[in-house]
Amino acid sequence: MKIMNKEEFEKLNTFGTGVPNTMFAKYFIGNSFLNPLTKPGEAPIFMANVTFEPGCRNNWHIHHADKGGGQILICTAGEGWYQAEGTEPVELTPGKVIVIPTGVKHWHGAKADSWFSHISVEVPGENCSNEWLEPVTDEIYGKL
Repeated sequence: MKIMNKEEFEKLNTFGTGVPNTMFAKYFIGNSFLNPLTKPGEAPIFMANVTFEPGCRNNWHIHHADKGGGQILICTAGEGWYQAEGTEPVELTPGKVIVIPTGVKHWHGAKADSWFSHISVEVPGENCSNEWLEPVTDEIYGKL
């Protein structure tokens, strides 16, 4: 369900919006918010609820690892998009799960006309890192 009204969205955003995602803001077009659900060192995996305002998306990026790694997105509220390089965009709605293997160039974010949240699960692995790349252009995003 598309949701433009932030107050309505907050009622459905089960895991909470959290705080402005200032640490990674340079890798996003628009505003995103982060609500960590686990603490590094206290749990074997890191999970956070990531919320995107309408039109917000992250840059193309790749999750690297020598072994294991990758990312899982569990969509929880609103509507968004996911796209792996060379594939068609996938609509994201509550309940949709996206498994992103190590080495896949991709991006994800909100639809232009909806707030959106997903839980981001960082899959454990050896020598994991993220490579942040170019922004998703307005031309690409505007075609969705």
